[in-house]
Amino acid sequence: MKFGEHLKSSLIRDYNFYYISYDDLKKELKSGLKSNGNKWSTELEENFLTSLEAELDKIYTFQKVKGAEITRRIKDSEQSVNEVIGSIDTENPPLEQDFEDLEEELSDVIADVHDLAKFTRLNYTGFQKIIKKHDKQTGWNLKPIFQVRLDAKPFFKENYDSMVVKISTLYDLVRTRGNPVKGDSAAGGSQQNFVRQTTKYWVHPDNITELKLIILKHLPVLVFNTNKEFEREDSAITSIYYDNKNLDLYYGRLRKDEGAEAHRLRWYGGMSSDTIFVERKTHREDWTGEKSVKARFPLKEKYVNSFMKGDYTVPQAFEKMRKDGKKSIKEIENLEALAMETQYTVLKQKLRPVVRSFYNRTAFQLPGDARVRISLDTELTMVREDDFDGVDRTKGNWRRMDIGVDWPFNQVAPKDIERFPYAVLEVKLQTQLGQEPPEWVRDLISSHLVEAVPKFSKFIHGIATLLPERVDLLPFWIPQMDVDIRKPMLPNEIGIHRIHNNSNTNTSSGEYMDEEELAGSQFGAINQGQSSSEPNTASNEHAPLLISNYSGATRNNKKTTVFTSIMDKFNYWFTDENTYKVNPNTVFESKFSAPPGKKICVPVRVEPKVYFATERTFLSWISIALILSATTTSLLTYGDKVSLAASVGFFITTVLTIIYASIMYVWRVINIRSKVAAHYDDKYGPTGICVCLALSVFFTFLFRIL
Repeated sequence: MKFGEHLKSSLIRDYNFYYISYDDLKKELKSGLKSNGNKWSTELEENFLTSLEAELDKIYTFQKVKGAEITRRIKDSEQSVNEVIGSIDTENPPLEQDFEDLEEELSDVIADVHDLAKFTRLNYTGFQKIIKKHDKQTGWNLKPIFQVRLDAKPFFKENYDSMVVKISTLYDLVRTRGNPVKGDSAAGGSQQNFVRQTTKYWVHPDNITELKLIILKHLPVLVFNTNKEFEREDSAITSIYYDNKNLDLYYGRLRKDEGAEAHRLRWYGGMSSDTIFVERKTHREDWTGEKSVKARFPLKEKYVNSFMKGDYTVPQAFEKMRKDGKKSIKEIENLEALAMETQYTVLKQKLRPVVRSFYNRTAFQLPGDARVRISLDTELTMVREDDFDGVDRTKGNWRRMDIGVDWPFNQVAPKDIERFPYAVLEVKLQTQLGQEPPEWVRDLISSHLVEAVPKFSKFIHGIATLLPERVDLLPFWIPQMDVDIRKPMLPNEIGIHRIHNNSNTNTSSGEYMDEEELAGSQFGAINQGQSSSEPNTASNEHAPLLISNYSGATRNNKKTTVFTSIMDKFNYWFTDENTYKVNPNTVFESKFSAPPGKKICVPVRVEPKVYFATERTFLSWISIALILSATTTSLLTYGDKVSLAASVGFFITTVLTIIYASIMYVWRVINIRSKVAAHYDDKYGPTGICVCLALSVFFTFLFRIL
């Protein structure tokens, strides 16, 4: 749909007068060009820029005021929660209704944060669209000029993480009735090896805040240091991936070779972090009976360079750990073995820093309970660290020092940086055999908010996009990066919703409802007091609840659906706003082609039974050849002259069977070992052998008759 229509359909009623006046700006452009003979003048440009400034001031001011209001509401809620929690062990303990009231209040705050984030994203898109339209219609380049104005009033750069963390803490206290789960919140602090079932998804920036708010209602935000105020730097995670000039580790991880490794150095927070984790990820095929594992050990930053060069030995690295005695001898020995193997691999394969990944992570998990862990990585960015083009970016160091956590790293040359357009959601589950994940997790990963991307890797994506001239194999998602992953919300889907007070509902303004209540209220609001052919236009424009369900209700009318579909295609292809595209279902194409000179690598899992099946098939063919050979020998030994002539046909059939079976066996083994996704079934062999055998028998009878 056109952006103007999308803006109208997504308006939040309470914020109605503070949105960008998109239609008015469009009219100003059109009328200005029309009044001046389809030419744009300096006066018209100044007037249009003044209008844009007024819209920016309006939105920026509202965003600041509303943000401050939500902050005050969070503080008030915090005080109320502390009062209720503090009275638990007194003579007048709180009632269940007190907790329910607090939960309702926090749910309303959650809805406020969601609405403000949605308001911000929509207005920022509106500015981008109107500036693009201006530049296209007038020929004047306003984009770089107005971007400076936007940066001066960056209403769109607020990610609301601090609010999310505070709300999560309060909501967890209320949900658990003052008894939150206790445990070690360290990011693997006491764990050295991680074995989990992990699935990965992409999240469009429009859906990031909503996704966080949905998850925190089920899992708290994992805070590693509860004694300090949350700072943006606390969520930063940076990794330096190592590889060699041949990119052996890249190809191994891409093909999912058995035992393929990835080596990286990771730290949490800013560049001043003193503890660096040396990590090794090892891929294991399922048939081995082992799980892919990530193992790591800590190292002081000042020793990293000498360790990677082999000057700082493993015994030196763990000498202090042995003296402290905080870990068992067995644990230390395991870490030493890992460190020795890592150091040997780096030196033998001549590994060096190749690519850096940076992102801000919001993790959701019960402290000390790893059964369900969800992480959302935003501002994902990959930066070159290699020297393959003759430029020593690290200057002999184990990492480049010209950047830190100052995203979006504007100081980096465009050819050295890849800013990923989506957030990455990882759902990590540790469930017992046959146990299903929680229902809310299943609802979340099947919703419109996420798009599944199996086996997505930050390391692989960074290499493939930053070093395209050095790779000829690409992951399957690279050709589909231009596909818009946004999808419309379906009825009864998980999401954040606010129910407004109107004649069609019994809820009060600002009330938050769960998905089941919401579904009933939505359709009730549509069907009461109006016919399906005459929707309430005013409600449609100002209540997002009614809009989503009006769209769902009209889908039941086949004619309307077909007409709508035709109009959507018309608007997409014949308007200048065709970049605003929303796909209705799964967005990734099943058929796509690689760029010229490249190949798409689709990992194929091969189990030992595949080799055994290939050998059994070959032996079956040989058995048939032996039977035919015995028939040939019998005809030659005991037959007459006619049988002698007929045996020639059986002999030729035997030879063809052995040659064909041998060729097919070798072809299958080579392709299986190379993990080629080919057709391993045999369409022609059995038929060909049967034809040869039938001809042999036919000529035997023919010679006998003649």
